[in-house]
Amino acid sequence: MPKLPVISGKEAVKAFSKKGYEVDHQTGSHIILRQREYPHRRLTVPNHKEIAKGTLRGLIKQAGLTVEEYIELL
Repeated sequence: MPKLPVISGKEAVKAFSKKGYEVDHQTGSHIILRQREYPHRRLTVPNHKEIAKGTLRGLIKQAGLTVEEYIELL
């Protein structure tokens, strides 16, 4: 399994937007993304300078992606 890169919240949002997610709204320091197509998943991405590896891995899993697929989106 490849290593997860250290990325910011904005970089994560940019990568997820390539997979069909768009910014729904922001609450405090968390950006809420919503998938345009069915099943309309929602992701809550912390808008921090560095996202913790466990948090990023969880977001990737919630989005229905593998780590390899996500790294290609970066």
